[in-house]
Amino acid sequence: MITAAALSALAAACALGAWRFTTARWTSRAPRLAIALWQSLGVTWGLASIGALLAYAVTPYDRGVIHGLAAFARGRKPDATWDLWHALAMIAGLTLLAVLVAVLVTAGVQTLRARRRHRLVLSLIAREEPGIPGVRVLDHPGAAAYCVPGLRSHVVVSSGTLALLSHDELTAVLAHESAHVRERHDLVLLPFGALRRALPWSKVVRDAQAQVELLVEMAADDRARRYCSPRRLATALLRFGTAGAVPTPSGMLGVAQSQVMARVDRLIKPRPELSRSTRYGLVALSVTLTTSAPFLWALPF
Repeated sequence: MITAAALSALAAACALGAWRFTTARWTSRAPRLAIALWQSLGVTWGLASIGALLAYAVTPYDRGVIHGLAAFARGRKPDATWDLWHALAMIAGLTLLAVLVAVLVTAGVQTLRARRRHRLVLSLIAREEPGIPGVRVLDHPGAAAYCVPGLRSHVVVSSGTLALLSHDELTAVLAHESAHVRERHDLVLLPFGALRRALPWSKVVRDAQAQVELLVEMAADDRARRYCSPRRLATALLRFGTAGAVPTPSGMLGVAQSQVMARVDRLIKPRPELSRSTRYGLVALSVTLTTSAPFLWALPF
């Protein structure tokens, strides 16, 4: 019963923390740390919520979550009465686990299929431009720039983009898209999109997904700043915004048009970085959150 109470409190703390985190103002100063904290909150909430239900379900075994589930699976007789409420908790916990796994797997499979189809289309209609090696060019008048993540990744731009941007601006955009590919931001976004499918009614989940999408763009902006002028990248973003960029295909990562001015303002007028002690504290918080739920699952009582 102690483990069930602790996991319930942890799940509630994660939900409250996520709600408060959606309005945090420091995240733009350290987007990668903010992404890590969002991931920790999401994983911990899922494990704590499932664990709280299962911990209550196996309370009659008095062996903790993992050992209690093992005893239940082997058909051992519990030490105390196993009544209807324990059975309902077991069903609810396993159902929540199945739903979260199912939506994650479904989202992953759909994304992989979309990318496979898009790679086939690119092999038929895209061309290579001698001046920008390693980039596929689509003959389309609209402004488009995106990447196809995966083992066979591609960075794709349209002919409209080549006409719209200067050489320096194009370099900035390509560096941004390459950052998405190198840092596998698609894998960062996948669980949040899956959680949105599982809990479409939750405003916290919607806000969390929107903030992580923005943080991923900011992280790619930071990576691109190593290879180009921040002002050039900001100008490119403004050009895309005013030109009416073509929507990014499903399953890809592109030049997002959401909250462009926040990103432009951040590039032109960067705020001071977080102090070292604050960064270490956020890392410690993320690690503590990530390990807390598995630790409680493993407790033998």
